[in-house]
Amino acid sequence: MDHQLGALKDLQAEGKIKHIGLSEVSVRQLQHARTIVPIASVQNRYSVTDRGSEDVLDYCEQNDIVFIPWFPLAAGQLTGADSPLRRVAAQKNAMPSQVALAWLLARSPVIVPIPGTSKVAHLIENVAAATMTLTEDEFNTLNQMGGESAI
Repeated sequence: MDHQLGALKDLQAEGKIKHIGLSEVSVRQLQHARTIVPIASVQNRYSVTDRGSEDVLDYCEQNDIVFIPWFPLAAGQLTGADSPLRRVAAQKNAMPSQVALAWLLARSPVIVPIPGTSKVAHLIENVAAATMTLTEDEFNTLNQMGGESAI
């Protein structure tokens, strides 16, 4: 990783790239990378049900690094018939995907979710999540979906 980061640092010094981001890194790798070059963003797998990168997100928060969760909607696999996500969505007259994105936005000020979409209707739903407010109870209910790694 040192060689790649060194090459990126050189490109940055030449003005060919402005910022450097990393993907699928651990806290240790991120800390090490920051000894070589400033890191602007991290993209790790993370969603309301997948909290394996919770420690990386916390580190990003503490160091003002943008965190981009990839697979934030788990390709629509986040909800079962009676999941907390589906219940909160029904209470809010919203789609589960909107609630999942609203949870991400409420989770941390450094999170910038970029959900993929192939339909304009889904894009409109996803954008609407930015204006959705979760109550403390709703937020805490959704936190429980992360199991043992939940915050």
